[in-house]
Amino acid sequence: MNLQIASLNSGSNGNCYYIGNEDDAVLIDIGLSLRETEIRMKQMGLSLQKVRAIFISHEHTDHIRGLSTVANKYKIPIYITPETAKGGPKLIRHLSNSFTENQPIYVGRQNSADNQIMVTPFRKEHDAADPHSFVVSYQGIHIGVITDIGIACDRVSHYFQQCHAAFLESNYDEVMLRNGRYSQPLKDRITNGQGHISNRQALELFRNYRPRNMSHLLLSHLSKENNHPDLALQSFLPHANETEVLIASRYGPSPVITISPETRHSLEHLKTKTATPKATQGSLFD
Repeated sequence: MNLQIASLNSGSNGNCYYIGNEDDAVLIDIGLSLRETEIRMKQMGLSLQKVRAIFISHEHTDHIRGLSTVANKYKIPIYITPETAKGGPKLIRHLSNSFTENQPIYVGRQNSADNQIMVTPFRKEHDAADPHSFVVSYQGIHIGVITDIGIACDRVSHYFQQCHAAFLESNYDEVMLRNGRYSQPLKDRITNGQGHISNRQALELFRNYRPRNMSHLLLSHLSKENNHPDLALQSFLPHANETEVLIASRYGPSPVITISPETRHSLEHLKTKTATPKATQGSLFD
């Protein structure tokens, strides 16, 4: 069975990522309003009725804006750590569940784990109470949602190299940031390893740890102030080989992409490099 993946929106104005099969789906973060989430899901031909869980990466507003209203209306279970929940919206208790890093959670209507979607959270570096990223898996297909990372640490590289497709942060262009309007204290904060990673740093991760069978990469959480989609895309395309690289826009939803077992195995000949990337770090802002 296939997995469908899509970004409803990606950026400081709201983040929400959809991953689902024929029967079940999950959302990673929900930084859009209830109304906007419903409109975009309908535009994309996707159904909130299929969403079995919402996983929250951290408590910043652009990741939780619509959480309580969407979850409460559709009675969708929320997976969120206690530390993150303290800084988030008021949640209905019976919809709220915790998770532990590196411990898979199975969701779906089927009783068998083999027929359920598996979500594995892992800890990341970010300026938040208890930030996590996720790998969503189904019948051997693995999708990474790896954004808001201040550094491409060993945990990030470990999970990234397992992914057949991924939403990967490529937040800022270093020259634009250096020459931009931000104050020096703000620029110093941007480089402290607790924010976002740049185009160069994301490319470094991709080149060093891209899986042999990665079919799609969606560059995500691009800064409006310190990046441009063409800059990010053009830095990756010369190194993409058979991986299709797209932009997850801050202005609207992405295409709905189908990741199939055939897609998963079609790129087996790609070579995986083993060099260790330098520590990467970035910005908290847009």
